Amino acid sequence: MLKNDPNIKFKEIYEFEISKLEPQIACPPTVDNVKSVSEVEGLEIDQVFLGSCTNGRIEDLKEAAKILVNQKIHPNVRMIVIPASRNVYLEALKEGLIEIFVKAGCTVCNPGCGPCAGAHQGVPAKGEIVLSTSNRNFVGRMGCAEAEIYLCSPITAAISAVKGKITNINHVR
Repeated sequence: MLKNDPNIKFKEIYEFEISKLEPQIACPPTVDNVKSVSEVEGLEIDQVFLGSCTNGRIEDLKEAAKILVNQKIHPNVRMIVIPASRNVYLEALKEGLIEIFVKAGCTVCNPGCGPCAGAHQGVPAKGEIVLSTSNRNFVGRMGCAEAEIYLCSPITAAISAVKGKITNINHVR
């Protein structure tokens, strides 16, 4: 919950009803090509990337671990988990999250950019579909101009990794 200084006066106040807002996904080739997950639901994926500096925080790892506990990553999917920092990695170890990821079939790497920057640890191949919690999906971002990158939340990433296709968590529960 966000809190403001109680003495601040606002020119306008906006309220939004978000209880029925559907999970969103940024489709290739730009971050502003946003659709509801339902619009692309069912698209088979090759790789899921959870982490890096964006959505590799401890709270992001916890959300994904809630989905992945006692689950297995789909056999046609690779899932790479990269905590945002050394401190996050150590906290995830302490809380048992790393064990949950490994038991589910994820590859857990050291903190860093990983495939987000397209340098190592999960660079996709030509024609692959990647679901990523990172912050950019422009052509070539993850090191392969012929891969398609979709950006989503850690929850959408985790449930999709289990199902092997882009999945709206609201349709699973």
